[in-house]
Amino acid sequence: MTEATETARAYYDAIDAGDYDRFADLLAPGVVHERPDRTIEGRDTLVGFMRDDRPNEDTSHEVRTVFAASDGVAVEGRLLDADGAPMFAFVDSFDVEDRPDESEADAGRDGGRPSIARIRTYTR
Repeated sequence: MTEATETARAYYDAIDAGDYDRFADLLAPGVVHERPDRTIEGRDTLVGFMRDDRPNEDTSHEVRTVFAASDGVAVEGRLLDADGAPMFAFVDSFDVEDRPDESEADAGRDGGRPSIARIRTYTR
């Protein structure tokens, strides 16, 4: 498993666990998340949305397939409701940065691993 793949999997694990500090650590400061219903820009804005403003917070992600490329990862899966029933299928395309900037490492963030710079979400 590549570091980028591990980062993408950790993204879902952090959301599902409600671990928003860990979630923030996975994101680049200027992360952009393009969703079918909106575009969210910036780490703090994305963390706030996932923590406070998601349409349904009592969900989990079932990751079915992960595809790794040199500059990113694509993940195919399903969003499940609290009872484990599928709500919809998704594909997330992650662009990752190889190195966080120096200020990230100085701030105690996990330097040396990829951070998520852009996410494009497609649903059906």
